[in-house]
Amino acid sequence: MLSIGFPTSDEQFQVEWSRGDVVDDGRRWPEQLDSIVEEFSSCFDSMERYELLFQYAKRNPSPLPVEEWDDGNQVHGCQSRAHVSCDIDDEGQFVLRGGADAQIVQGLIAVTAIAVNGMSPSYVAAMSPEFADSMGIRSSLTPSRANGFLNMFKRVQEEASSLSGRT
Repeated sequence: MLSIGFPTSDEQFQVEWSRGDVVDDGRRWPEQLDSIVEEFSSCFDSMERYELLFQYAKRNPSPLPVEEWDDGNQVHGCQSRAHVSCDIDDEGQFVLRGGADAQIVQGLIAVTAIAVNGMSPSYVAAMSPEFADSMGIRSSLTPSRANGFLNMFKRVQEEASSLSGRT
């Protein structure tokens, strides 16, 4: 279970990352993330992780054009302007499109899109953000950015849960 707090300062920042959410066949994240988790976890330091996030930001598999950004798809509680749009494709598979005005956030959205695109909405709704912890992202982000990532992830889960009834 994911718990998000809204701190008034960095010292009060508390985020609990669940280690108990198993989505399918004992896996804690989709198989397509294995190489990405390995790539990030082998980074020497936070700066190297940021560089990787910048690369993923440029390779976002499903960008949301700025023209489509609006109040309805804005992620609230994010330090940057971040927007996500979730839907299901013709085969009933989940599709996350997203964009942000900060490259770090754009990279986080891109990695999340790689994780969830093509999965069933019910799978996405049950996912844990543990992959970000295993990548070393949690220790690399400021508390405000980590909280924003979790807000974005929770929004994706909620939309997936809502969409799971449409498949």
